[in-house]
Amino acid sequence: MSSIYLDHAATTPIRSEVREGMMAVLDGDFGNPSSAHGWGRRAAARLEEAREKVAQAVGADRSEIYFVRGGTESDNMAILGHAEAVRGRGGTPFAVVSAIEHKAVLGAAAEVANRGGRWSTIPVYPDGTLDMEVLDTTLADGASIVSVMTVNNEVGIHLPIEDVAERTRAHGVVFHTDAVQALGKVPVSVQDIPIDLLSLTGHKIYGAKGTGVLFVRRGVEINPLIFGGGQERALRPGTEDVAGAVGMSIAVDLAVQEQESEATRLRGLRDLLQSRLENGINGLRIHGDVATRAPHILNVGIPNVDPEALLAGLDLEGIAASAGSACESGAQTASHVLQALYGRLEGVAALRFSPGHSTTENDVIRAAEATLTVLERMPSVEARA
Repeated sequence: MSSIYLDHAATTPIRSEVREGMMAVLDGDFGNPSSAHGWGRRAAARLEEAREKVAQAVGADRSEIYFVRGGTESDNMAILGHAEAVRGRGGTPFAVVSAIEHKAVLGAAAEVANRGGRWSTIPVYPDGTLDMEVLDTTLADGASIVSVMTVNNEVGIHLPIEDVAERTRAHGVVFHTDAVQALGKVPVSVQDIPIDLLSLTGHKIYGAKGTGVLFVRRGVEINPLIFGGGQERALRPGTEDVAGAVGMSIAVDLAVQEQESEATRLRGLRDLLQSRLENGINGLRIHGDVATRAPHILNVGIPNVDPEALLAGLDLEGIAASAGSACESGAQTASHVLQALYGRLEGVAALRFSPGHSTTENDVIRAAEATLTVLERMPSVEARA
């Protein structure tokens, strides 16, 4: 039987439309956008067309879109770039982030402190809400930037960024959101929400790895982290990856166009898989089971199971899932997200399924059956036939 890929939250296959758009640049408009000759001018035109397409998709102005090399770089540019701007005018940067952020954000915030600033976290509760009292306290205590992700990458919680954005705006504090897992699954618009900085990546939306975007609202202070040339208005110097930018723009455009219908379809698949697993496994936990959960992530907790053995068993059955985030070089350590939400989960194996464009009902039914089959072979698990 064919394999079933249910790890789209880790990465997605590239769409044919994206591949074809990138190949047209690689084969034809391959010039350096900074060159004055025809090849360079054509490449520059393709780059600006891509910038305009991304801007329209998220409600921004073209001048507010910067092409970067993925989500991690985008998050770091936002947080550390703003911190350097604060430091440059004699201030002390203070980064405030939610406790369930991606490690790219947590690491960048910690680096703010390493460079002489401060950082702190906002608790997040199992119902998907943030501790707004803590947020308000940090805002009053001199926070310079707040970063709260739109959708969590491990459990799918859709965080209340509208409320966060309004509170930060009222205090004159910059607000950044990592929307990597949100685009194409929930509405993302910098026109509807007063977001100052927003990060995207291509490989979560059927684009190419190593492509990404940072939105910087006009007037927001941000300094470059690398130096050398004037590309991307000197914020992200280096010869532009025109093919990557074109591919990114196509992926973003398609994700936004298809968001409503695809979210409905993914939600149905996720709920079908959840129902099948709940009917087959005693003591199953559903992590992030709140009304605001994004439609493409199902994170379950199975008691008395070795997560590595479970994943290996699923892999042998041809099912690709994960134990959580796949962004830490394959590390199987306890998830900081689950610990922040639920405390220590002793003896519980966390398993994340994330369906995508190619996933069918038959796929999730087979995945549920395969999970039960693997569990029946393992000791100390209570499974019902």
